[in-house]
Amino acid sequence: MPKATGRAVCLALAAALREYGMPDELLTDNGKQFTARFNQGGGEVMFDRICRENGITHRLTKPRSPTTTGKVERFHLSLRRELLDDHPPFPSVTDAQAAIDTFRHEYNTNRPHQALNMAFPADRFQPAGGDGIALRLPPSLATATPDTAPPVLAPPATPEALAAGRMPVNTAVELTRTIPASGNLAVSGQQFWLGPALAGREVVLWADTNVVHLILGGVRLKTVPSRFSVTQLHQLLADGGRPAGPPPISAAPPKPGAAIEVERTINAAGLLALAGRQFSVGFHLAGQRVTVRVDRGVLHLLGPDRVVLRSLPNPLTHAEISRIRDARPGGPAPTPITEPLKVDRRVSSRGSISIAGQKIQVGIGHAGRTVAVEQADTTFRVYDADQLLVEVIRTTPKQIARFKARKPEPPRQRHRHATEPPLQP
Repeated sequence: MPKATGRAVCLALAAALREYGMPDELLTDNGKQFTARFNQGGGEVMFDRICRENGITHRLTKPRSPTTTGKVERFHLSLRRELLDDHPPFPSVTDAQAAIDTFRHEYNTNRPHQALNMAFPADRFQPAGGDGIALRLPPSLATATPDTAPPVLAPPATPEALAAGRMPVNTAVELTRTIPASGNLAVSGQQFWLGPALAGREVVLWADTNVVHLILGGVRLKTVPSRFSVTQLHQLLADGGRPAGPPPISAAPPKPGAAIEVERTINAAGLLALAGRQFSVGFHLAGQRVTVRVDRGVLHLLGPDRVVLRSLPNPLTHAEISRIRDARPGGPAPTPITEPLKVDRRVSSRGSISIAGQKIQVGIGHAGRTVAVEQADTTFRVYDADQLLVEVIRTTPKQIARFKARKPEPPRQRHRHATEPPLQP
């Protein structure tokens, strides 16, 4: 909005209450749009009235204490660093709103947060359920509606604009970039996380003003919302880009029962957030960005080059699958792992290890050592470095759920009692 007047703020509040439901509390600073506590004569402003009539507790910060709303201030810092600092001046408020809406969507749905154990904010938020009581607004606002017209990123192309070399809104661009060592590719102020494992490889970007598809070796890695303006697309075309062909995937939703894929980051606890639930997929995948492929009764976790990192029984119902955010039609079939699965185990003081619930005797002479266990078709092979220690028939139907050995402990020393005589050589 050009100016945050009390009426404009209350219209935005009413729109938020309609979309997300009624909160129990609202926390604001002491701006005049929110409260009259520091105005002469006091009284009740429209914002306070909306809260009171809808049973919302309105809490105010302590004066001159911005840390009370620290989450908002920290979000403003991210907004400036990741969008506003590198963005050219906006032609209009509508253009600014469109760019910020795109940033907000990516921030909530496609940007892992360390404070949430690498989950997305949208995974932790649920709109308030309706209680059947209608939203009560002052008469001056009840008939007014905020401006909800769809944002226009650029005016229609005119002959003058085309003569100047500008592109129409619907023009898409393809360009090739090399993934840096950090795995975080930046193009015209927008960042794309691909991971250090792909550093040095070339990725193709298919971009328009709506979406960006990232393609590696002919396989689409991910699709994210676009923050490119028409001017930026024109600049990318001049910097080595080329006019793009049709998009690599259709905008149509996946067909019922067809395989779908979505990008997710495994949190520090080895949990995968999907459809509002969390599933344990293993500590060895913690922090990795993976492609989750749901194909009927199987859930595949795909790494770079679409290699299968792990396959699990699909724990989701059809209703939950339909609620997965950012789901897209599945790409080509994943590449199965050709090497046998290997995990580490620490030999106990009795010379045994346990894997998938099966106990294997290695030998007391190896107590305290960390050994590698290789899962074959019907056997387990136990190695100490390159030496095969034992191979046993697999008798457990369970799948391996732990992939790392415990941290090696130093040898324990026997403590002599004060009254014990010293040991003789």
